[in-house]
Amino acid sequence: RRPVEKLSLCCRGHRQSASRPPKHVPRAERTGFSPAAASKCDWIGPPDRLSNLRPIIYHIPENETPLERTLRHLRQDTEDWSHEFWTNQNFTFSKEKEEHVRSQLSSKGLSERDDDGRKRTLSSEEMAVFYKHFLDKNMTRHASYNREWYGRNFTITLLMARVALHNTWRTLTGQTRGTGREKGKST
Repeated sequence: RRPVEKLSLCCRGHRQSASRPPKHVPRAERTGFSPAAASKCDWIGPPDRLSNLRPIIYHIPENETPLERTLRHLRQDTEDWSHEFWTNQNFTFSKEKEEHVRSQLSSKGLSERDDDGRKRTLSSEEMAVFYKHFLDKNMTRHASYNREWYGRNFTITLLMARVALHNTWRTLTGQTRGTGREKGKST
């Protein structure tokens, strides 16, 4: 297994209006860079400020086989799908949390800031009510995400096993690595 290299540049978040969820941003824009063409490793960056997931730029082998390409595309699609889900989920959570805090402070006759200008907070017990309500309200959504995530990862694991078996067989039989990018095939 090859070592994983870290991104040389931090992920750049995209500012969005506070009234609407962030739009899906293509991977290249999220990371703000492309690894050198000579790189032989996957590149993993710092957590994205919106989804809290670490973006990955997958290495493309010089003679990538169709099976390896399918695996890489499925891994990237899964990462993009997960990033979009958690970006939207985190946006919704933050917005509803702010509304809950504002509502609770208002019901106590308090402003959002104290006399010294510091932001007021609620007790952990008061916030626990919000957390439970949010999780209960989003239980179906989270369960659906988990089912899809497990299904995708099971498929990825099976594809990884097929690639490993294919590479082992090729090594044992002395076959050279064929070019999967020939005849105008693109990534």
